[in-house]
Amino acid sequence: MPSDAEILIVDDHQHTLYALEHALAPLGLRTGRATSSDQALKQVLRGRVGLLLLDVSTPGAYGPDGPDGLDVVRCIRRLEQTRHIPVVLLTGSDPDRELAEAALGLGVADLVRTPVDPWALRTKVGHLYAAHQRSLALEREVRELRALLAARAQDGDRGPRAARPHPDGRVPPQRDAGRATTAP
Repeated sequence: MPSDAEILIVDDHQHTLYALEHALAPLGLRTGRATSSDQALKQVLRGRVGLLLLDVSTPGAYGPDGPDGLDVVRCIRRLEQTRHIPVVLLTGSDPDRELAEAALGLGVADLVRTPVDPWALRTKVGHLYAAHQRSLALEREVRELRALLAARAQDGDRGPRAARPHPDGRVPPQRDAGRATTAP
């Protein structure tokens, strides 16, 4: 997923979409919108969603029998490339115990009652989005390091390496484990 991934806001009411976009605008992040769960799934599968803000009762594009918010979460949790996208579910009523258990069981980050406090929503979404981006960056770094180690193993390069300076100048270079170091 690109680092400029959007926050996808899903609700079947245009005024709610507008209000949520306005509430999140100070974050300076890209937002997208969908008015049905079917549209939301299509956008998530395109790979540009970094956080999903989803109305739990959003119907499918083909009527009330289409997938609702929990069905969307179930679908994205089944796929490796979308499984870790943070989801905040929105509900217009007090969430009952059954809904809360189902949502949290699916790994939903939070279940929020609307109307929402814009400041609280911005704070929550900002932290979740940033944490997800950091997680993705770490995953990329691990993949790159594994590829580097695999390439070195293929080349037969197993000898000791000279210490290289760390990009952060405050970190001392690592010493060769085979040499004993003595203090002067």
